[in-house]
Amino acid sequence: MKYSVKVDAFEGPLDLLLHLITSYEIDIYDIPVAAITEQYMNYIHTMQELKLDVASEYLVMAATLLAIKSKMLLPKQELQDLDQQMEIEMDEDPREDLVRRLIEYRKFKQAAVGLKEKETARSMIFTREAMDLTYYENQEEEVNPVANVTIYDMLAAMQKIFTKKLEKAPRKTTIERQEIPIETRMKQIINEIRYSSGRKKFSDLFTSSNREHLVVTFLAVLELMKTKDVTCEQENNFSEIFIYATKENEV
Repeated sequence: MKYSVKVDAFEGPLDLLLHLITSYEIDIYDIPVAAITEQYMNYIHTMQELKLDVASEYLVMAATLLAIKSKMLLPKQELQDLDQQMEIEMDEDPREDLVRRLIEYRKFKQAAVGLKEKETARSMIFTREAMDLTYYENQEEEVNPVANVTIYDMLAAMQKIFTKKLEKAPRKTTIERQEIPIETRMKQIINEIRYSSGRKKFSDLFTSSNREHLVVTFLAVLELMKTKDVTCEQENNFSEIFIYATKENEV
């Protein structure tokens, strides 16, 4: 049976580009198209390796980036008039439309955050009569299963694991197929975390170079995050991701 996972963190290609620009501290007004295209394509390839459904809009953006990259590699016509050359370069920057879309998207995203804060504040206002809320004060705060880790951080970690594991995998002359149920791998991961003092490196979960094992392990971690059986933390960009068992699953 085909297993599919829907992750709410995917908000579209512009969101992915903005994430890359922020992570690599790139000037949005002077985007190095070659570098950003390479990083973008790495994420797309990782999604495909994990058999995640890649929406057509991601592929359209990939084609757009490649087109911009091609235009910037074309030789520029030599002009005697320096002022005329500068004017043409300013008018014909192939990145201009993409930069405009990114800036507009960032404004809407920031506005959405502001509206969400207003919604949260408004949701705390009640018009009903006063009542005893002591019971709710003693309730523990709900655990955020992803903490400061985004789906893009998880994909970046998977890029490293694919590169490390598949390069070392021995070449085989026969095809081996081993079905690994998601539920079984989820239980295995919980047990591994339990016997590692409740914490384990994300990369240490991938003990085999088998491609199916890598994919099933990644999907099992996503499912455990969704069911809030584990939480993920990452101190800095591109640093190691740690998987923690929730209190219910601790030894």
